[in-house]
Amino acid sequence: MPTTTDPDSELAAVADLARSYFTSDVLPNEAQHAQQGHPDPALYRRAGELGLSGMSIPEEFGGGGDFGHLAVMVHEQVSSGVSSMGFAISEGIVAHYLLAYASDEQKRRWLPKLCSGEWVGSIAMTEPGTGSDLQAIATRAVRDGDEYVVSGAKTFITNGWLCKLLIIAARTGEGEGAQGISLLVAEVDDDTPGFRRGRILHKVGQKGQDTAELFFDQLRIPAENILGGTPGQGFYQLMAQLPQERLITAIIAQAMSETALVATLDYTKTRTAFGKPLFAMQNTRFELAECATIVRVNRCFLDQCIAEHRGGGLDAAIASMAKYWITDRTSEVVDRCQQLFGGYGYCAEYPIANLYADNRVLRVLAGANEVMKELIARSL
Repeated sequence: MPTTTDPDSELAAVADLARSYFTSDVLPNEAQHAQQGHPDPALYRRAGELGLSGMSIPEEFGGGGDFGHLAVMVHEQVSSGVSSMGFAISEGIVAHYLLAYASDEQKRRWLPKLCSGEWVGSIAMTEPGTGSDLQAIATRAVRDGDEYVVSGAKTFITNGWLCKLLIIAARTGEGEGAQGISLLVAEVDDDTPGFRRGRILHKVGQKGQDTAELFFDQLRIPAENILGGTPGQGFYQLMAQLPQERLITAIIAQAMSETALVATLDYTKTRTAFGKPLFAMQNTRFELAECATIVRVNRCFLDQCIAEHRGGGLDAAIASMAKYWITDRTSEVVDRCQQLFGGYGYCAEYPIANLYADNRVLRVLAGANEVMKELIARSL
């Protein structure tokens, strides 16, 4: 990226800037991020100074650009070997909920802080007993005068440890299922009454990206902070925004498969076995020929989806197809590439090992791939 179908010089400039930021500012600190379980918050502010944060948000709110710019940045993050920074959530998801449903005053209050990197954004959907079934959300928000009082627990929350702005999916009504779910925006800090960060979860991959538990015990949020201004709209707002989250997941996966392919081509052409390069062996060449074909086909599909989304025409079923198909194929490509590294592919000092660990969650987050198939089937 820039995409194979869009040689936009502006996107190429964004790619160059993002690559420089990730390789120079972030990558040297990835080991520390993995050890502590979260990145340095100053790196978000640095991205804001460079103009990398908020690129898909309108200029009037502190950003400048469109989804194509964000897609390029996410791709460069992955290909640079950086998994700690949560731009895909803070900018790619949280900021767009605000852009779609917040009032003008709220947009002007919240979005510039996300775009500058002063704040990190997060969204709390998943609960200990609720995964892809968002209709089963149990966290409750009870109206008390001019405030909502929120109680409940969330888990697997990306950016949960560092977030200053948090969108909470909670039940504000008595209706079952989708009815009665609302999205509330909370400005939070470590000393906010009723708000507590739990553990940073220790994961198989993406160890430097903060994924945390969050707890609410009578957390008070101004009633005006309900997104859309009317209770009970949360589930439908989630459904409207999830296609972009799923497309971002597909972009991350595609970047992983492309990175794995490039690394494996380089390794097999320089590593010798039985007196000749691994690439000279027919099995190696055929494996990589198949992987290269998968990667190319997926890139064409993804480019089409990005182009449709930039034009406002990507529907939920196609986004689900992209998410399920590309993440499934990425797992296949990364696994086959890792096999060609032999024992070295199992050593963390080789990027292929990190890609192997990092990519696994992509088939689960933003809705498990089994759920994607059900959503696709409903559209047929």
